[in-house]
Amino acid sequence: MAEDRTPGWWSEYRGVLPPSFLDLAELEHHATFIQEIGTTHVTGPLQTEDYARAVFSYWGSELPPSELEPRVAHRMHRKEVLAKGGEAPYAAVLHESVLRTRVADRSVARAQLDEVLRQSERPGVTVRVIPFDVDGFAGASAALLYAGGRVTALDTVQKDTPSGSAFVDAATQLQAMRTLFRRVESASLEPAQSRDFIHRLSKEM
Repeated sequence: MAEDRTPGWWSEYRGVLPPSFLDLAELEHHATFIQEIGTTHVTGPLQTEDYARAVFSYWGSELPPSELEPRVAHRMHRKEVLAKGGEAPYAAVLHESVLRTRVADRSVARAQLDEVLRQSERPGVTVRVIPFDVDGFAGASAALLYAGGRVTALDTVQKDTPSGSAFVDAATQLQAMRTLFRRVESASLEPAQSRDFIHRLSKEM
């Protein structure tokens, strides 16, 4: 996607993290907009440090601190995309199961909900929630990140797979992913309703 290949902040992780981590950070940095669907975890840029550490520790239980901590630091650095405001809008759709799942303990779960609420107040950041009781939602495996390019032909989708990250940029696949995002978004609450929903969940924790 990127026309400007000037090394960015992610370059400091070269040789420390797998290349897919750097590729994702560069993709987000150059995107003109980002749309994410979270059906397994809270999306990366919305995660707290403790939440991210719990996720990485669970899937990489053998990771020593020298490998775990750079992953957490890299994920926190990805929050830069939320500060772009109207320059590069960020939209996330989160399923209720993601918000209720305690990847660590109750305090981490509550702090994570509060962080989602805080970030949703930023200019250019939109967070929507799909409740359990919504009708017509069959997208439980729809987790993806859609990054818009300067022209549509430069759009790219990142999806997690059992073997790692996969990047998709074929026109037919991109069209399918755009349709998928619209379907998932149509099943979600409006942003204001979503904030109220998350606030209620936080109070329950």
